[in-house]
Amino acid sequence: MKPRDRKWALNYEAAKQFYEREGHLQVPRKHVERIVGEDQAEREHKLGAWIGNQRSRAATLTPGRMELLSAIGMRWS
Repeated sequence: MKPRDRKWALNYEAAKQFYEREGHLQVPRKHVERIVGEDQAEREHKLGAWIGNQRSRAATLTPGRMELLSAIGMRWS
C-alpha cells in the first residue's frame, strides 16, 4: 500500500469511528479525532478538515472511496 493510500485509510478509520459514535459525519471543521492504530499507538487526525477536503474533491475520488464514505453517512453537498 502506498503511503498516500495508507494515510487515506487511517483518516477513513477516524471518520468511521466518529460516525459510529455520533451517528453522522457533520464534523466541525476544526475537529480532531483520536484513533488507536494496529500498532496500539494513538494518532490524531484532523478529521473535520479531511471530511471537507473529501467533499470538495468528490469529482476526483475513486468510486470505491466514494462508496466507503457514502456507506458511513457522507453527505456530498
